[in-house]
Amino acid sequence: MKVAVIGGLGFIGSHIVDILISNNHEVAIYDDCSTGTMDNLNKKASLFIGDILQYSDLNSFFERTKPDVVCHHAAQIDVQTSLKEPRKDASINIMGTINVLEMCVRHKVKRIVYASSAAIYGNPKYLGVDEKHEKNPESFYGLSKEIPERYIKMYAKSHNISYGILRYANVYGPRQKAKGEGGVVSIFTNKMKNNEECYIYGNGEQTRDFVFVKDIALANLLAIEKNDNFTVNISTALEVSVNELFNIMKKVYNYKKEVNYLPAREGDILKSYLTNDLAKIKLNFTYYYSLIKGIKEMAKLDA
Repeated sequence: MKVAVIGGLGFIGSHIVDILISNNHEVAIYDDCSTGTMDNLNKKASLFIGDILQYSDLNSFFERTKPDVVCHHAAQIDVQTSLKEPRKDASINIMGTINVLEMCVRHKVKRIVYASSAAIYGNPKYLGVDEKHEKNPESFYGLSKEIPERYIKMYAKSHNISYGILRYANVYGPRQKAKGEGGVVSIFTNKMKNNEECYIYGNGEQTRDFVFVKDIALANLLAIEKNDNFTVNISTALEVSVNELFNIMKKVYNYKKEVNYLPAREGDILKSYLTNDLAKIKLNFTYYYSLIKGIKEMAKLDA
């Protein structure tokens, strides 16, 4: 199958490219290299440098590659950036997605798989958060990930395109930069490796659902190979505090310093974890990496 991975040089996108190629799919990458890096390039994929906001460049990419499926992972991912620069956030995440959808229609793409986020739910009314939970984003980032879901569903209804929408919990793993929802793992990793001071915003009792990037890549592989429409959470369904995360990483990296606490940040959710029952039903998805297993794999790759 021909698969276009939009954002395929990025943290998550590059892992998706790897698993697609290892499963004999033909992969073309479209990326503007703003956050992705050439170090993440799988040499078996074809690469096109371009911006999803540049309609003609995107059109040329689709004309040349003629994908059957599009895996859309190009996005502005940082909550704090979205609060400071909402126009930039909306432009990339909403208008960029509309451009991708227009290309899917124009070039008769059969399916789109879209990377959504736990941020669309906002402060949970209950735990674990399932797909029926109301959507009440606390940041512009969460809003700009929710709106494209609606566009995708309307385009699918009007243009005979099937879709899989994957709402990620807090993704972490190799190649991650210290931005985005799972960025705390990357930040701690860098600080601990360099024996620098570590900081936690708030009291550290805020909780997240940390899911390893290779499990995310597997979910995308499974979603690409389906042809029905669904929206599912991709998560471990486990609630872990930032303090617990710090202590796990402290042991793995043999870090001796204590953590420092800073004031809580605007827009941060206090407690969150996502159910994954529907992903099991729709995708036969099961996560393989516990948090300690994922952290140990990161440490091994960094060694």
